Amino acid sequence: MNAAIDIQKRREEIAINYFRMVDAGNPEVIDLFTEDARMFYPKFGIAKGKAQIGAFAQGLGRGVASLEHDIGGLTVLSSGDYVIVEGAEKGTTTSGVDFPDGVSSFGLFCNVFEFEGELIKRIHIYVDPDFANTHAEGVAWGKSVQDSIASL
Repeated sequence: MNAAIDIQKRREEIAINYFRMVDAGNPEVIDLFTEDARMFYPKFGIAKGKAQIGAFAQGLGRGVASLEHDIGGLTVLSSGDYVIVEGAEKGTTTSGVDFPDGVSSFGLFCNVFEFEGELIKRIHIYVDPDFANTHAEGVAWGKSVQDSIASL
């Protein structure tokens, strides 16, 4: 293999390992990032640098007791410095609610990783952060649309 293909495969492996480490609650996941990495997460916003990304992870842990990504079912696409991973996750909130429920939460996500060498420089995480369906207005809207589609 040539060097470009080698680095691309390595970056894909690092992205997949990221999910394994997140699922295990491994604090060494932060070592996968550059010092000045940036992270976006819905309803949270942007974290800048390892310290803020680590604090975000700890904060997420206050609401999510367990998290498991379907590693075998991941779709991984890469081009240049980017690796895009789409997949499904499941887990349990700290209040004991299992997710997804398959009604208004589906556990689907997409992460866009940007790499600098073999380190993550930027990650944008696209997921519905309402794991326990407590966002009543959003859940009601989704249900009303489902009901109107069902009548077609």
